[in-house]
Amino acid sequence: AMRPLSPFQPMYPLFHDADAIHIKVNNGIVNKQHLALLSGKGLKVMSLNQAARQFPDELGKHIGMYAQASKDPFTALNTAFSYEGIFIKVEKDTIIENPILIHYTYGSNSISKAFQSRNLMLIEQGTKVDLIESFTTENDDEIFVNHVSEVVVGSNARLNYYKLQNQNKSTYHIDNTSISQSRDSNVQTFTISLEGKIIRNNLNFNLEEENVEAHMYGLYVAHGETHIDNHTAVDHKVANCFSNEVYKGILDDVSKGVFNGKIFVRPDAQKTNAFQSNKNILLSDTATINTKPQLEIWADDVKCSHGCTTGQLDEEQLFYLRSRGISKSKAKAMLLHAFVNDILDKIEIDFLHDFINDEMSNRLD
Repeated sequence: AMRPLSPFQPMYPLFHDADAIHIKVNNGIVNKQHLALLSGKGLKVMSLNQAARQFPDELGKHIGMYAQASKDPFTALNTAFSYEGIFIKVEKDTIIENPILIHYTYGSNSISKAFQSRNLMLIEQGTKVDLIESFTTENDDEIFVNHVSEVVVGSNARLNYYKLQNQNKSTYHIDNTSISQSRDSNVQTFTISLEGKIIRNNLNFNLEEENVEAHMYGLYVAHGETHIDNHTAVDHKVANCFSNEVYKGILDDVSKGVFNGKIFVRPDAQKTNAFQSNKNILLSDTATINTKPQLEIWADDVKCSHGCTTGQLDEEQLFYLRSRGISKSKAKAMLLHAFVNDILDKIEIDFLHDFINDEMSNRLD
């Protein structure tokens, strides 16, 4: 069975020594002094307030266009109350060698318990970049995080986008991420939910032009009374695009999980390839998963599939391992590691891969 890290250990500054471009946001306040040092050739990093003065046309064109306040109440709440946010612009044909790592930390010396954070990221034509959003909490206070990210990916750009949610067991986290892709672009997203009271992830892709690839990977590990929702939507608006989605969950105790994935294939989106899979393992009789993969297809020349599986560990596999002298707990851990390895193996950033792998070992072994 899984076990949480006990007692709860302050994680900040997680990855502080990683070879990355570090952006620090503590209790919703951007460290602007540190931020001012990050902009350079091909990369602009600043607060949204500063971007409103320096890039007013781009801000006016994009912000609020993808995460729309009229369509989601928490996006509306964020739009009304976000104090400040982060603007990232990766300029045309720029390759960012080191990942951009945004540290969101909460709980230390803060009177407020509700935080509204916001991002706008412009990934321009021909660029290549890795983005990481890491959410951690410094104590075990109850907090509410309402986060919105809008990501605009230009033609022939490559983006790997990681989201790590590893807060305390009293955190309520709502996350709305909207990604718009142009011709020949390739985006991979990784949503890793390891700790929290209630987590709701809304991930929305808009495939605006042809020859786009969108890959979505998710891993959620729930125990105690944790509730984790993952709601995804991929809108194939034009022809010759490819999307692939794999989400996996491990649930223990009385935890609950929800997966609701939607793929839309519009009438003009012929030659679409779209695949969706959700797989879950329940480690107790009281854990619950509700899964609903969905396809809405208005085109006739497509390849689309979706499916879900929910079950417990295979008794025959357990018996085989135990017959080789492996203890029951170790055999379970080995099977669970094998279950998540295909997600972990796709994480190409070493420090992030190693951390998540170690967390899996702590919780599953």
